[in-house]
Amino acid sequence: MKLHAYQEYCANFILENRVSLLLLEMGLGKTLTTLKALEDLKEVFGEARKVLVIAPLNVAKYTWDKEVEKWGFNFKVSKILGTKKQREEALRKEADLYVINRENVVWLVNENYWPFDTLVIDELSSFKSQKSKRFKALRKVRGKVDRFIGLTGTPSPNGLMDLWAQVYLADQGERLGKTITSYRRRYFYPAVKSGYIVYRWALQDGAEDDIYEQIDDIAVSMKAKDYLDLPSRVDNIVDVHLNDKEKKLYNQLEKDYIVEYQESDIVALNPAALSNKLVQLANGAVYDDEKKAHHVHDEKIKVLEGIVEEAQGEPILVYYKFQSDKARLLEHFKQAQVFGDNLDEWNRGEVPMLVAHPASIGHGLNLQEGGHIIVWFGLDWSLELYQQANARLDRQGQTKPVVVHHLVTKGTIDEDIIASLEGKREGQDALMEAVKARLEEVNDR
Repeated sequence: MKLHAYQEYCANFILENRVSLLLLEMGLGKTLTTLKALEDLKEVFGEARKVLVIAPLNVAKYTWDKEVEKWGFNFKVSKILGTKKQREEALRKEADLYVINRENVVWLVNENYWPFDTLVIDELSSFKSQKSKRFKALRKVRGKVDRFIGLTGTPSPNGLMDLWAQVYLADQGERLGKTITSYRRRYFYPAVKSGYIVYRWALQDGAEDDIYEQIDDIAVSMKAKDYLDLPSRVDNIVDVHLNDKEKKLYNQLEKDYIVEYQESDIVALNPAALSNKLVQLANGAVYDDEKKAHHVHDEKIKVLEGIVEEAQGEPILVYYKFQSDKARLLEHFKQAQVFGDNLDEWNRGEVPMLVAHPASIGHGLNLQEGGHIIVWFGLDWSLELYQQANARLDRQGQTKPVVVHHLVTKGTIDEDIIASLEGKREGQDALMEAVKARLEEVNDR
């Protein structure tokens, strides 16, 4: 395995600092970088023997053990998930990495069993509230670990009030103060208040630079481009997982070309139609013969929530494939706007989430001033469409690394589409080839 130069920089930074914050955007390989550093700490320095990783639920379920396996790290992973009995059993297992979802942190601390010497928090910003139970619980045991590694996206300037709790867990108040009150007094002033009640705090002049300077020795940095030779574009595959019921429905349609759902028949008349139906199911809603969309699952919506959270206020351009996708996106994300006459607003950074069909936005439009994060909610076979849509942000004038997230539902036709796009195959030929291969596989079951 060969790390990118910026990943090697980050891994060495972790090795050299007992407290480290990788404040990098999603898709830049924070998990791989951290695993490489943990491997060196264990095998070269004899440290990091018992590592606790706290992560969002889906990341705890699917990401860390898969990354260990994918890159061949010699780590035993125990996932502290599920029922109380299952969590207790996982906690008793001999392992190198123990992975737990953040909702169970309070339970873990209350168990009064803490063998961990290293703590990794994946998505540190989920501990931004000093009032939360998870922060208060972790605060009690922070002094028991020798090393702390915090991973999250770049915080926005308006979110610096939330930085105190995150940094406190890292250094126990050494840099930004022991209390949120002292932090506010030092760097903020009451912009809107009534008597003793403050409704909005604002940064004092020079406070932002001062805050960055205070944590510069433990953070790769708040502004990664100032420190790292980052690639101009990063392509990130984000796995999406169906439950057993959803998988069964998908597999039945794939095998029989027909499935009954919500008292309607979902029918595919030929392989090309089947491909469309399978993509719809992978996205979360499928159309019947009367062109009515039936909701099946929200797994991609849930994954997109995590991307939005980690983006920390950075604008996101989301590409959808079907009208049902667009409707669900607009229903769930109230900040989302459909692409139309809002090009100028987007380029001024005034649109938090822009939802667009790639065919409507493909050629000639300059969107690079408004953001640098793309999410493919619904994948398309067309290589030209794919390349043109990505070029709306990945083009001359873009000042930040472009991150392109592809939401890929495991065990579905999504995997064939992404393989086709990566292999630069032509859309229609790849579609037919993939459907044929899948049908042969299904018939052999």
